[in-house]
Amino acid sequence: MQIDTKVLAELGGTIRTAKKGETIFAQGDYPHFYFQIIEGKVKMISTTSEGKEYIQGIFTDGESFGEPPLFVNEVYPASAIASSFVNYYRLPVSVFFEILEQNPSILMIFTRIFARRIYNKTLSVNDLITNTPEFRIFGMLKNYKKRNCITDERVLIPFTRQEIAHFTGLRVETVIRTLRIMKEEKKVIIENRKLYF
Repeated sequence: MQIDTKVLAELGGTIRTAKKGETIFAQGDYPHFYFQIIEGKVKMISTTSEGKEYIQGIFTDGESFGEPPLFVNEVYPASAIASSFVNYYRLPVSVFFEILEQNPSILMIFTRIFARRIYNKTLSVNDLITNTPEFRIFGMLKNYKKRNCITDERVLIPFTRQEIAHFTGLRVETVIRTLRIMKEEKKVIIENRKLYF
């Protein structure tokens, strides 16, 4: 959790909800609020002029999303879409900056979060410039486990084939075909259509 929910409530943060598939903010919108999830899942999606979608990130309980444009006074480069029913706090940007100015420890938390996101984005770009679908998928799965501090040998991957395609810039058919090959090579396990890595 980036900012204590008691602090958010005391300083005028309001609790909002979004149904699965609902847009919280759209690509190209100007930012006015800080958002922090209470429970649920939000995905950040960029859409190309051809209509192709790319998942920039998925955020869950206690995580914030959409902050970088607040710091650079730019429009959102991606849309925030509820992947499930979501409860979240919405706090005016002016109050958010007051919290950061008065709490250096919270500012340091955000500095680390941004550094981690930049690092992960660099890894993702490196994976995307590789032409091998298997390498892209493998990198995405590995990054998911690392981001969530998962050290178990095999875990359930909570993404659909479509979401994996959006993460990797591949077509769904390519993801399905590549996962079958990875299953045959024992790099992943697929049981009852569920993916384990």
